Amino acid sequence: MSMTDPIGDLLTRIRNGQRARKDSVLTPASKLRVRVLDVLQREGYIRGYTPEVVGPAQGLRIELKYFEGQPAIQHVARVSRPGRRVYSGAQELPVVRNGLGITIVSTPRGVLSDAEAREQNVGGEVLAEVF
Repeated sequence: MSMTDPIGDLLTRIRNGQRARKDSVLTPASKLRVRVLDVLQREGYIRGYTPEVVGPAQGLRIELKYFEGQPAIQHVARVSRPGRRVYSGAQELPVVRNGLGITIVSTPRGVLSDAEAREQNVGGEVLAEVF
């Protein structure tokens, strides 16, 4: 069966893993998921990820991050969905929690955080917001 929203699935696996106090979670691998995980790692929301073979398919083992017993990610939400795409210009990118959170944006220069997209003056599809 095909998956219609792989980024939504990735974010849900991370959210559920942190609520269950897991050290790591496993998700199927794809290039877009790797790019989103790169942004989360750069911004300090996850410890990292490693490729892992799961049967005949490739997977990603995501190392979750906690601070004083609390998850590093307090809130994660999908903004642009398959049924409703959300695009934004470089200057109109949403600011999450007065700059304490990030918005993950898919741009022509790759998947970036909102601060990186503003710095490079590129807009694109707003994938998710994290804080």
